Amino acid sequence: MTAISTPDLTDAHPEACAIELQFSSYGQVKQFGGPAVTIKCHEDNSLVKQCVAEAGEGRVIVVDGGGSLRRALLGDMLAEQAATNGWAGLVINGAVRDVDEIAATAIGVQALGHCSRKTEKLGMGQRDVPIAFGGATIAPGDYIYADNNGVIVSESPLL
Repeated sequence: MTAISTPDLTDAHPEACAIELQFSSYGQVKQFGGPAVTIKCHEDNSLVKQCVAEAGEGRVIVVDGGGSLRRALLGDMLAEQAATNGWAGLVINGAVRDVDEIAATAIGVQALGHCSRKTEKLGMGQRDVPIAFGGATIAPGDYIYADNNGVIVSESPLL
């Protein structure tokens, strides 16, 4: 994989949009990127569970959880399944749990924070719709690049 530096990418491509949130890196992979698959859900990770079970093909799952830190949208089992199925990573506007196990999993995970509580499984949410948070709009198929400096979005590939 090509090394990703979001500062270098935004310098070279000022049209790229930086998501203006303070993400933390939780996965073993610290730099990742690829086309976005979008999920909008609130304290219900049913769609995340369905998505990680599919072939990832180097794509990035971007989850708009409304910024909630009350329920974790990703845990160790789903992170492991995402890694096994070839997802490059996940960007979560919300929380994760099982942080020590996720840290040992070969996948990129950027999230706002962590908590111990799992979500309800009500089958609620939307997939493959434009989502907006942190001053950015992410459409399905947009390109996501993430490292320890932040997460950026572009309509076209930057690498």
